[in-house]
Amino acid sequence: MLWDTHMHSAFSGDSDAPQDAMINAAIEKGLGGICFTDHLDMDYPGGLELFLLDLPAYTASVLAQKERYRDRIPVRLGLELGLQPQLSEVYTDILAQYPFDFVIGSSHVVHGMDPYYAEFYEGRSEEECYLEYFESIAENIRAFDGFDVYGHIDYVVRYGPNRNKYYSYTKYADVIDEILKLLIEKGKGIEINTGGFKYGLGHPNPTEEIIARYRELGGEIITVGADAHAPEHVAYDFGKVPSILKKAGFRYFTVFKERKPEFLKLP
Repeated sequence: MLWDTHMHSAFSGDSDAPQDAMINAAIEKGLGGICFTDHLDMDYPGGLELFLLDLPAYTASVLAQKERYRDRIPVRLGLELGLQPQLSEVYTDILAQYPFDFVIGSSHVVHGMDPYYAEFYEGRSEEECYLEYFESIAENIRAFDGFDVYGHIDYVVRYGPNRNKYYSYTKYADVIDEILKLLIEKGKGIEINTGGFKYGLGHPNPTEEIIARYRELGGEIITVGADAHAPEHVAYDFGKVPSILKKAGFRYFTVFKERKPEFLKLP
């Protein structure tokens, strides 16, 4: 049974889902376990506090749910950090204060702008914008390695003017390979994020090619998540995951407990 280890609840600024609703959805879908990874994005553009997280309340809530559901499904405490180089020290300090099982590092802000918004693409080609996004990931990894996996590496193609119509791994192979090699060198993983299917891309984030390339380069750590912000999206299109990972050369997927990887056989 797969685990969904990338999900959000009402503690994230972009979700109003109760944690128990997310947990019950996971139980109904027969998952092996889950990990909440609510958003913490500091220095968000415009001084918005949308993605600041009440860490004491969030931690207490997840730990209470873990105890409440202990006989029905494993519930773990995670975090999705929105990375920017200048945040390295503050994030290191935060991670030392809480008993996280799992930390996703993600890029939601690129040099002060969020690719979710059209202004990121104004006056430039889509290719330039996508390249800047990937280059910023490499910058983040060099500045901070306190995470366990890098989330949705090609997140930017969810929101570009043409989304993933003209996008391919090959087009950005040099910088994507640099990212993957940096992650492997630092002992970090990637995720297969089925949110790409939910967004109508026809592929996970990152694409199958990138997942296969990570494995080809020697990468071993890959987690599975739907990036759900509502109960109906928990484990979204997980039926596609085993074949994608097996085709890429994986025979297992990864979950984290107390920041240590556990390797579970693919169904």
